Amino acid sequence: RGAVVEMARASGLELVGGPEANDPVAATSSGTGELLAAAVDAGCRRIVVGVGGSASTDGGLGAVRALEPLVRLRGVDLVVACDVRTRFVDAAPVFAPQKGASPAQVELLRRRLERLADVYLRSYGVDVRELDGSGAAGGLAGGLAAAGARLVPGFDLVTDRVDGADLVVTGEGFLDEQSFEGKVVGGVAALAAVAGVPVLAVVGQVLDGVAVPAGIEVVSLVEAVGEERASADTAAAVEAV
Repeated sequence: RGAVVEMARASGLELVGGPEANDPVAATSSGTGELLAAAVDAGCRRIVVGVGGSASTDGGLGAVRALEPLVRLRGVDLVVACDVRTRFVDAAPVFAPQKGASPAQVELLRRRLERLADVYLRSYGVDVRELDGSGAAGGLAGGLAAAGARLVPGFDLVTDRVDGADLVVTGEGFLDEQSFEGKVVGGVAALAAVAGVPVLAVVGQVLDGVAVPAGIEVVSLVEAVGEERASADTAAAVEAV
């Protein structure tokens, strides 16, 4: 028996109204941990966690606390689908600004992650600083790794071969430099390039200065229908373009 938990539906940035309404220091991953605990208590022995779109940079502490006692995870294959290679402490400078953090808050969050990494090492014997992808979702991936989860590229979990396809369609909330450094969009584009198949990336917004590789056509929902409509009814926005 298995389950899939999407952290963006429990601890997501959109749920709090975007970066302008978010409190990047107080935001927590505890809701995601509660969903994971419920899945375990329901008898699920394999759980896949999607970790995109987070509001928090708490290093997964909220989720880990919600899962305690961690003995409940014995015999559970907990898999975290990471779409970045960013390491634990780097989650603050790389991702927190996107969640509304000021430079001072970014530094506060970075120091907090450094201390938390020490706590995880002492408590669970896992050095999350050394794990690629442990910074995903504000360090949630690292926290779950400390609790015994496996970190796996999300691309490997959700994609199949594209040979013979006429077009590959992929998407992401924000297209930025990280999109082509381990995220699904970049992985799909690389695979499609090998197969000689064009790619259409439907994204919420393209951040300034992003170099889009050849062979990828990008559609920005914000540019096409405006930020308010793209955020309020994404499905309708996609249909409109």
